[in-house]
Amino acid sequence: MFDQLADIFSSIAFKYLSVVDADPVTSNQHEIGGLSRAGIGQYLGMPADGSQIKIKATLVYLDEFSSAPVIVEDTVTWYDCRYQDQSRGPEWRLYYKSNEVSERFQPGDFFLVAFAKDGNLLMIFCPPKSDFEGQVRTLFGARDKAANLTGLTKVSISSSVIAVPVKLMLTQIGIDIGSERQNYLDEILERFGESFPKTREFSEFSRGLVDEEFCLKATPDAALITWMDTEESAFRQLEKHIVQQKLREGFGENGDDVDEFVRFSLSVQNRRKSRSGHAFENHIEVILQGNDVNFNRGAKSEGRQKPDFLFPSTACYQDLSFSSEKLRILGAKTTCKDRWRQVLAEAARIDRKHLITMEPGISLAQTTQMEAMNLQLVVPAGIQSTYLPEQVHWLMSFADFIEEIKNI
Repeated sequence: MFDQLADIFSSIAFKYLSVVDADPVTSNQHEIGGLSRAGIGQYLGMPADGSQIKIKATLVYLDEFSSAPVIVEDTVTWYDCRYQDQSRGPEWRLYYKSNEVSERFQPGDFFLVAFAKDGNLLMIFCPPKSDFEGQVRTLFGARDKAANLTGLTKVSISSSVIAVPVKLMLTQIGIDIGSERQNYLDEILERFGESFPKTREFSEFSRGLVDEEFCLKATPDAALITWMDTEESAFRQLEKHIVQQKLREGFGENGDDVDEFVRFSLSVQNRRKSRSGHAFENHIEVILQGNDVNFNRGAKSEGRQKPDFLFPSTACYQDLSFSSEKLRILGAKTTCKDRWRQVLAEAARIDRKHLITMEPGISLAQTTQMEAMNLQLVVPAGIQSTYLPEQVHWLMSFADFIEEIKNI
């Protein structure tokens, strides 16, 4: 397992895109400059003979208007645009093709580029001053760094910046960075074959992949993070294997049925979303059981409302003589966005709601809204370092929440 960003990335830098970088009307170059001055060039290579270097890259665009991040796996070209002009010094640029991501970003957008130790580039784009920019800056250790007026700003990869929140964020959007990650595929295929298993079975299997044994009463936060990290990685390996097999077979009788391909693609996306949430709940359930906490999972409160976890039981909740001060609910969402408000409508007898999430670096504006609406955010201790100091004092860890339940 990786512990720090330095285990995954060799170099990181960021900037706000210029007109030349991003505007196809003003510039047809499709090039981003400044990487060599930011220190990334030494890892990409700068051959003196003018050779162009092809590099595998993952391009990601994040915005609030898309239901999911836009991700493109592509190849970019690193080359010296002045090689033919011997009167001028080298000027290395990164050429990108037109794709779904490049069609979205525009001048002024925030751009972070990271060279991974497996030789691939990660290129993340998002609107400037957005919650996404703040989150990406925080995750990669660039929260308080100003962008250079020209060129990219280099990020010093500190050993104090932990990798787990970054890995979780990237894995949740479909990116598994680092070829050195443990390969579970043989074990997965031996157990489940060439098909997707039930989520509860896969969660149990994933916990068994972890070498470390956790005392669930002492380290519930560490257990939850590790189990989720392991399951996300294991599932991506299985998913990649199954999807590649299907792509080789083709779609329909002649292998070119577009409608069948679209249905298959949508099924992959939908499975990712639903499975991750269920896996999160599965691991929470095991940890609560290990702490001898009374609860019901997915029990009804009013009408069709089904809080993820209701404490101590549905029977107690339905018994109006049972003190509401001794009731709790815990919503579980791997990422929040605007979905956190759904928890507010659940379990009317309980004024103060709790929501546990794996999302790192949620904006101060959003957590302030949560606090004002009497929603208490629960964030595993290992992820709290991605939040601002003025947020951390208010956050609860999973261990804190369990302790509160036990003391009711």
